[in-house]
Amino acid sequence: MNLEAKIEAVLFFKGEPVSLNYLAKTLKCDISELENAVKELAKSLQGRGLTLVRKEDEFMLGTAPELSSFMEEITKEELTRDLGKAGLETLAIILYRGPVARKDIDYIRGVNSNFILRNLQIRGLVEKTVSKNDERVHLYKPTFELLQYMGLKNVKDLPEYFDINNSVDNIKKPEDNKDVL
Repeated sequence: MNLEAKIEAVLFFKGEPVSLNYLAKTLKCDISELENAVKELAKSLQGRGLTLVRKEDEFMLGTAPELSSFMEEITKEELTRDLGKAGLETLAIILYRGPVARKDIDYIRGVNSNFILRNLQIRGLVEKTVSKNDERVHLYKPTFELLQYMGLKNVKDLPEYFDINNSVDNIKKPEDNKDVL
């Protein structure tokens, strides 16, 4: 498999901006080789539904600019639909546990939450911040607009906030269970 295809796969899998250094480390190649492969990938995506978006030394896949009005229609339709069970579940986790990492949301829900998180961000219900402890980790937390809409001054004003937090704290993660082989 060529380097361009590997870059495309990593960007698709991550679904968020990825640094040049991360790509170089992950794909075990030098920066100049990577820069050439990125240029080739950008060329190969021309005339298709995706494009390679670059901001400084970060990359991500995005929709082609020619499709912006089509994507706007889809986004408007998406925003008018109900959140659904998965959206409400994820929103509840963020409200009661936020700021919380995606891996923890995925663990609590038992499924990948990328799409749901993106949807909640687009709606302005949650925002993504960088962890103070590890800059590689993004945390999700409720927006001021969400709190205001819910009539809350603070997330701690949520019903049974402390009880729910305590019960979630007691859930054992697989790495915490020493008896598992």
